[in-house]
Amino acid sequence: MIRNLDMTTLRSFVAVADQGGVTRAAASLNLTQSAVSMQLKRLEEMLGIALLDRSGRRVALTAPGEQLLSYARRMITLNDELVGRLTEDHYEGQLTLGVPHDIVYPVIPQVLRTFNTLFPRVKVQLRSSSTIKLLEALDRGEIDLILTTETSLHPGGETLTEMPLRWVVGRDALIWKVRPLRLAFCKYCIFKPIVLRALDAAGVDWDMAVDSDDDRAVEALISADLAMGALLEDSIPPHLAALPAGCDLPDLGAQQINMYAARAGDEVLDELGAMIRQGFGAAQAPLLRKA
Repeated sequence: MIRNLDMTTLRSFVAVADQGGVTRAAASLNLTQSAVSMQLKRLEEMLGIALLDRSGRRVALTAPGEQLLSYARRMITLNDELVGRLTEDHYEGQLTLGVPHDIVYPVIPQVLRTFNTLFPRVKVQLRSSSTIKLLEALDRGEIDLILTTETSLHPGGETLTEMPLRWVVGRDALIWKVRPLRLAFCKYCIFKPIVLRALDAAGVDWDMAVDSDDDRAVEALISADLAMGALLEDSIPPHLAALPAGCDLPDLGAQQINMYAARAGDEVLDELGAMIRQGFGAAQAPLLRKA
């Protein structure tokens, strides 16, 4: 007997896998937890197999669930591509997305690729800049959607996730032992005042080795062991390293990754925001796999 898979249940299954559980998946899909749980149960009953191992504190994929996840992603992508191609004349225009350079990867390229599949005639212009400049551009109406790195949320925004802020140095660097501590930051880096306040409170002498407009120049100086800086834990490039605990430097806490939209009720803009929301949720909460 032929059994047809339902795209809605597949989307719920993939969302649970990406978000790490039913609660976060339901939020990303704008559904109730009970609705997502019912869809998962229906999918398991139709296939006659267990897709999720619910015996632990955290939901995990079974081996058949892992196999289905690969197929489900491809089916959803193909479905969305077909719908996008057939309805592409319904949506066209341009959106501007602003993202600080240190949180562009890995989520944003994946989001833009999927968005282009769904809305091939909508051009997304990506603007990489500092949080301060992006907030100003949003206020001036120059940009449609922005992500920021902040210690708190402004009115009208949404917090997607949090990441630890870490001290960064070059590989095998010793600069962190030098006093006064030599620092390198971009002129408008929102992390700079956080670092300076933490050092002053801890009584650590510091010196600003470079205050540049060029992120790459700052990274090069740090990589050369001529200064040190601070970056979000998940955005540290391979040529730099986070200082381990116990280096006699103050803890820098965590930063929120927030999202702000210029307007509500725009279907295409809302869809882009939903993809970004799901992307950061998946990056921060991968689902465990049980053998």
